[in-house]
Amino acid sequence: MSVKLFDSELKVMDVLWKEGDMPAKKIVEALSRGVGWHKNTTYTIIRKCIEKGAVIRIEPNFICTAALSKEQVQEYEVNELIGKLFDGSADMLFASLLGRKSLPAHVISRLKKAAQMHKEESS
Repeated sequence: MSVKLFDSELKVMDVLWKEGDMPAKKIVEALSRGVGWHKNTTYTIIRKCIEKGAVIRIEPNFICTAALSKEQVQEYEVNELIGKLFDGSADMLFASLLGRKSLPAHVISRLKKAAQMHKEESS
């Protein structure tokens, strides 16, 4: 996946990931309630998602379906973050997370367990 989604586009995707396929009209309603967007704004962002290949439009009734999974987008965004801020080193990202003083002990423990599990799976 090589599609950069902006925060506004991620809001549309999040509705689809949580609710599944739905008419664009329902996305408009959800984002009007949740974010306060106007109808035209939401339709513009849906159109951009379609143009990028993140959303598929199905007729009749302008049904929208996510063409990308949340996991695909997360992987892309994490790779972008690692590339931009950590010189391509996932180790540096992980060390940064572990070194944060604001992380509670139980979160640090979970990160360490995840690293250990990954190490065991890779062996």
